[in-house]
Amino acid sequence: MIVGVDVGTSVTKAQLIGRDGHTTPAHEARSTVYTLPGNRVEQDLDEVIGTVITVVRAVVADARRLGEPIEALALTGQGDGLWLRDAKGAGVGRALSWMDGRAAGILDGWTADGVAHHVHQRTGAGMFPGSAAPLLAHLAKHEPERLADAAVAGYCVDAIVQRFTGQITVDASDASQPFLNVATRTYDEAALDLCGLSPYRRLLAEPAPPGILFPLLPDVAAQLGLPPGLPVSAGPFDIPACGFGSGLAQPGDGNLIIGTTLASQVLTDDPAPVTGDDPAGMLLATPDERRYLRVMPAMIGTAGLDWLLKLLGVRIAELDALLTTSPLGAGGVSALPFLSASGERAPFVDARARGRLDGLSPLTSRADLIRALCESVAYSARHCMETLGVTGAVTACGGGARSAEWARIFAGVLGTDLYVCDDAVGIRGAAQVAWQALGQPVDADRWRAQRRTVTADPAAIEFYAQGYADYRHTLAAARDGWAR
Repeated sequence: MIVGVDVGTSVTKAQLIGRDGHTTPAHEARSTVYTLPGNRVEQDLDEVIGTVITVVRAVVADARRLGEPIEALALTGQGDGLWLRDAKGAGVGRALSWMDGRAAGILDGWTADGVAHHVHQRTGAGMFPGSAAPLLAHLAKHEPERLADAAVAGYCVDAIVQRFTGQITVDASDASQPFLNVATRTYDEAALDLCGLSPYRRLLAEPAPPGILFPLLPDVAAQLGLPPGLPVSAGPFDIPACGFGSGLAQPGDGNLIIGTTLASQVLTDDPAPVTGDDPAGMLLATPDERRYLRVMPAMIGTAGLDWLLKLLGVRIAELDALLTTSPLGAGGVSALPFLSASGERAPFVDARARGRLDGLSPLTSRADLIRALCESVAYSARHCMETLGVTGAVTACGGGARSAEWARIFAGVLGTDLYVCDDAVGIRGAAQVAWQALGQPVDADRWRAQRRTVTADPAAIEFYAQGYADYRHTLAAARDGWAR
């Protein structure tokens, strides 16, 4: 068995997973997300590592009860942000989350003067306020002493790897944002220079080659209850891990992660950047050096729905029943779903993006408001999928996909059947990479997460085609308003 760990933004999960794809129930531990004035969002590295230790120890206890040997520890987790550490792996201040918006002004400047566009052309990285480049530039301007004290500027997963194994490294998927040439797996020095960050090149760890495993340090092994020297696999980070865990196999296949945020991705053998109206999205290296992922990681998702449900006094268990009481089109109510304090990052980048509800009347019900928001999130998913060029089968995963009615909305808006995975696909994807690195590759068909098919209703497809056109028109007008 492998111990798989997914270090989310606020919840860390771990479970056992076998080479045949069998899993045990997951254990969870929560970590604090500090939301502070100035659109700052931070996390404490020591606390996050503490959650990993907690869940791994619980999983190890499961393995002992089952009499199962553990062959590796496979890590995945949140990407982007900026996790500064010293040479021993201690955090240099709190980590800056991918949700952080303090660098919005710097990104606005880069957008206005063409820097963001030129970096996107070179690396395929669509920068947003919570990505590493603007955060580094912000610290260089306002807190240069933190960068002077740091030995490495990395991400969540490699911060844990450094503490667990002593290695300063980074998975190529994390390193892809925003300075990596994914075809050569080397940093684009011109992109660094465009951002004025060449003086901080020393902080970027070299990407690990595919298939490398790191031995667990003895003192950490004792804390985890694992044998010293146990192989540790690091990455890919959560979005690509979910893609592979969901079963992405052929170029053109798409995956939709309906989580706290909404991530759309497509597998491709072409390392060219995403082409669209904005320098947005990600181009990621994968464990297969011949394959890449194009990703649109929107800031919207279940977090916005959670806010609305709380505002209306509705429990999540009531969601499906309420959605069935509101018709297609939500009784004339429509929405823009941009409810993140730091705006939007895909398929466009605008820190000023905000949500809205239109078409309200005294006849509007709670169900109409909820359905309008759910439909608008699905319209954004279609916008992302079209920009990415998804042509194959589409899988869906994440907490939002567990809602049967919301999944039907997504299928109708996308105009295709959805293959919904209810398993912990991020852990599954990370463990798949670990088995490959151990020299024991899994059978892809047997390994793929159990999926259920959500069939797209022809009447819904026709209705939502016009609804999507209306959404795009409303979005274009809103973007003009935000700019003014």
